[in-house]
Amino acid sequence: MTKVIIFDFDGTLGDTRQNIVITLQRTMRDLNLELRDEATCAATIGLTLRDSFLSMYPDMSGEDADRCVEYYRKIFYDSIEELTPRPFENVVSTLDRLYAEGFVLTVASSRSLPSLKLFMRDMSIIDYFSYIVGSDNVTKHKPDAEPVLVTLEALGFKPSEAIVVGDMPVDVAMGRAAGVRTVAVSYGNASREELVASGADYVIDNIAELLSLV
Repeated sequence: MTKVIIFDFDGTLGDTRQNIVITLQRTMRDLNLELRDEATCAATIGLTLRDSFLSMYPDMSGEDADRCVEYYRKIFYDSIEELTPRPFENVVSTLDRLYAEGFVLTVASSRSLPSLKLFMRDMSIIDYFSYIVGSDNVTKHKPDAEPVLVTLEALGFKPSEAIVVGDMPVDVAMGRAAGVRTVAVSYGNASREELVASGADYVIDNIAELLSLV
């Protein structure tokens, strides 16, 4: 029986694709890196920023990746008023219904906790959530199980009582590694084919479909 729902944020609750791609590409240009196209940038969503740069530039040193992250975050906070994402269709109404029905709602994201909370406040959804895990709250990140396990331990739930909802194969892998059922949403940053291949228990096209699965 599902008692706790662990949501990804980027591409699942908030439509941040263009914001992320634009900020990544500006970082590349300003730091004189070879420009990566939108699809390549979007494919890294779900990873930490550091891992995103390392995946796009396999020969990059850890020190240079840290420099990219620092520059990205400077751009992000300088432009924060322009970057607030919009919730995807039916996100707010679905969260409202799940909350009213007594489900415990949480977020596990590879985004840093300060920006995560800032966006959730600006989208007026933060009050639905009992627990929020950002990249700075764990030592191992998606696809590792740690964000889910930390959440379950903090709230006192078993894997059998939880479900993970995300838009990327790393979200599905994280949930599966923790022994939790997984729901993948096809409207985010990965294709339906990629999500089916990832082994998600369910693939849905609209977040409202979650109501019939929990």
